[in-house]
Formats: sequence, structure tokens, C-alpha cells
Amino acid sequence: MSDTSEKLGAHEVAAWLRRHPKFLQQFPDLALSLVVPREDGPAASLASYQLDVLRDKNRELSRRLHDLYAVAQDNERLAVRTHQLTLALMRQDNAASTVRAMAAALAADFDGDLVRVVLFAPVDGLADEDWLQVVARDDGALRAFGDFLRDGEPLCGRLHPDKQALLYGMRVEEVQSSALLPVPGIGLVAVGSVDPNRFYPGMGTLFLRMMGEALAVALARFDA
Repeated sequence: MSDTSEKLGAHEVAAWLRRHPKFLQQFPDLALSLVVPREDGPAASLASYQLDVLRDKNRELSRRLHDLYAVAQDNERLAVRTHQLTLALMRQDNAASTVRAMAAALAADFDGDLVRVVLFAPVDGLADEDWLQVVARDDGALRAFGDFLRDGEPLCGRLHPDKQALLYGMRVEEVQSSALLPVPGIGLVAVGSVDPNRFYPGMGTLFLRMMGEALAVALARFDA
């Protein structure tokens, strides 16, 4: 078959293309590589086609550049907020105010509709906050979080009903998506949203991990 192909001449190729006028639709890159005379006549339609393909590619590249720019802006805003949160945590002079600062920042600066903090041990000065629970690490109530606590990686999306029930209690039906942050050795933090698309599986979790680690380090300063 290869020998036969090599013997094809220009006339045979032209005749085949006449029988298959839609060939270039299947291989637009080939159309871009053809050299077309700049003159009036039948060749003008191919030149126009090449221009249309180039315009389509340009629009697609512009769209991708716009998307990348939007992602870069979002990441810059998140980096600034995470940095500000870290500084706010480190400015606190006790464990209770540190946890309060974390909860307040997540609600105000990270668009959280419901913030929940679960600590493995009580913290002096924290008792009646509606966003706080103290649950021992070996308590059966945390069984649903076993894999999450073991892996130590943030989770995003619609949580399992068992997790939802523990975190949000009577308001569980309001929460359509969540971001779950591990706080190594201390507990976990959840940010719930009424928007089902606010947190979703597959979204970047780097800044979430950094926030959880920042809280853990800030609280470690007050260990006896």
C-alpha cells in the first residue's frame, strides 16, 4: 500500500479531493499548511476557509487566556486572604481568641454561610459558641470522619449525611456544599454554603490545607 501511495501524482490527488470535498473539514490543520495563490478565482474559497479556521483558533486562545487570567486573580485573592488570616491568628494572645479569629475570618472573608469548628479537647474561654463542638478524638461520633482525619487532606463538595448531621445539626438542610479542613492533632473546621456549586470535588485545596495548618501552629503556642 505504501508503494502505491508514493506513485500517486498531483492529478490523482486532485481527482480524489474533488470526490471528497469535505476532506479538509476533518483535517483543518492541513488546510492551514497549504499555500494558496492570492488571486481571484476558485482558490479564494480555500483562503477564506483558512482565515475562518485561524479566527476560530484565535477566539479559542483568547477564551483560554481569559480563563487563566480569572483563575490567577482568584488565586491571588485567596493568597492574600490566607496570608491575612495567618497574621490574624498569630496576633492572638490566647487559644480562645485564636479559634474565634479563625471562625470569624472563614465566615467574613471566605464566603462561608455556616462555619463549624470541632475540637478534640476543650479550650479555656470557649463554651457556648453555636459554631463550636468539643468531641474526643476516639468518640464514636467521629467515626464518619475516620478516613478524613487519617488522610489529613481537605474535602470539598456535598458531605456524607453522617458528617452533615454532626456538623450542622438542625440546619443541615441549608448546607448544599462544604469545605472540610483538618487541623492536625486538634480537630477540624467546616465551611458550609447554601450554594451547591460553592465547594465541589476536584477544586484546589492548597489554601484550605494552609489555613488548617496555620490554625494548628497558632494554637500550638498555647500548649502547656
